[in-house]
Amino acid sequence: MRTITRLFGAACLWLASGSLAVYASAPSPVADGTNIIKLAEQAPVHWVSVAQIESSLVERPPMTVGFDIDDTVLFSSPGFWRGKKTWSPESDDYLHNPAFWEKMNNGWDAFSIPKEVARQLIAMHVKRGDSIFFITGRSQTKTETVTKTLQEDFLIPAANMNPVIFAGDQPGQNTKIQWLKEKHIRIFYGDSDSDIAAARASEARPIRILRAANSTYKPLPQAGAMGEEVIVDSEF
Repeated sequence: MRTITRLFGAACLWLASGSLAVYASAPSPVADGTNIIKLAEQAPVHWVSVAQIESSLVERPPMTVGFDIDDTVLFSSPGFWRGKKTWSPESDDYLHNPAFWEKMNNGWDAFSIPKEVARQLIAMHVKRGDSIFFITGRSQTKTETVTKTLQEDFLIPAANMNPVIFAGDQPGQNTKIQWLKEKHIRIFYGDSDSDIAAARASEARPIRILRAANSTYKPLPQAGAMGEEVIVDSEF
């Protein structure tokens, strides 16, 4: 009987030590993890939908509205990626190369993907009878097919469409402001801080469209940080 008792006790000790070994060898956390409080956090941003924007314009007569192009109405990173690989793989010098802009403005937008939010917005403004301008920071070239591409991609009637304005991107100078004022733009949609600043400076209503996370244009801007309206689900 004593032998059985000793054996039983030894077995219990062995099992206990094995359990301790399991707990002692548990892997360390590989990430901070999360919790429901973190998951529920929302940035204090003025979110709006396309339907809400349309509702806010019900009593307004037809007007002139403006859109930025890259990362606003087109996901154009494929062309910019190709340009960087071709002319300056280690830097952004390609953005100052006229050869890149000749390609980008004359055919490479065939690889750009129209954003769904832009389809909805442009259709809404066409229905209202608004005049639509596209004002881009791209460098101007002798010829361009961007106007034709945008008109076809977004099914814009000739009565609503205007030729693309190539405002350029000069350091320390926001020429979009001049164009927004000259064309009497009342609403301007853009993805960058400079778009929002230009709209404010020209007394247009600034509305932010989210830049896609996989855009080649980094860093991503902090949407809503300037107090502007931001369209929900507008990253695609």
